[in-house]
Amino acid sequence: MKKALFAAAACVAVAVAAPAFAGEVFVGAYKHDVTFVGNAVGLGAAGREDGVDIHLGYRTDKIESLRFLGKPQVHAMISINSENTSNFVAAGFDWHIELGKPGGFYLRPGMGLAYTDGETGLPPVNEPGLTQAEIDRRLKLYNTRIDFGSKVLFEPELALGYQFNDRWSGELSYVHLSNGQIFHQGKNQGLDDAGVRLVYKF
Repeated sequence: MKKALFAAAACVAVAVAAPAFAGEVFVGAYKHDVTFVGNAVGLGAAGREDGVDIHLGYRTDKIESLRFLGKPQVHAMISINSENTSNFVAAGFDWHIELGKPGGFYLRPGMGLAYTDGETGLPPVNEPGLTQAEIDRRLKLYNTRIDFGSKVLFEPELALGYQFNDRWSGELSYVHLSNGQIFHQGKNQGLDDAGVRLVYKF
């Protein structure tokens, strides 16, 4: 997790150092590894892990120079799991899209990259010659841990927010992690987080 913390600190430091960016900070509480009906067709996570994720993050102001990308904000965040299973850091772009008049409801889609300290490459349960104790150990891992396949993952997200005033906003938020069969070929169980976060604008 040291590398992950260093990466998150570096992302935040770069963003804060840019004098043109006012930015905002956020904190959120999420259900870790939520499940969806789409699991049967490979969407979402397998519901193996438990606990609550605390998300701490920073966003820059809109980057005017990236007009060709729709003036995105840059986000950097860290997610800490209460059961100490799959923690991660992430950084990427997101877009604040007003729904009607400014100052009310808005959408916030985003896309980034993440690094997790979760499991990758869990050993197969059906390998020949295993003792019953080893089979039981591997079966427990299979049933209780996500096999991401890769430490580096895609991080798409979507939020529905409401701006209470000039400083404070609240968001219903969904964050997904998976390798997309690009960073790894094979296992791609992924992680889905759903929760709420509070946003403070400087």
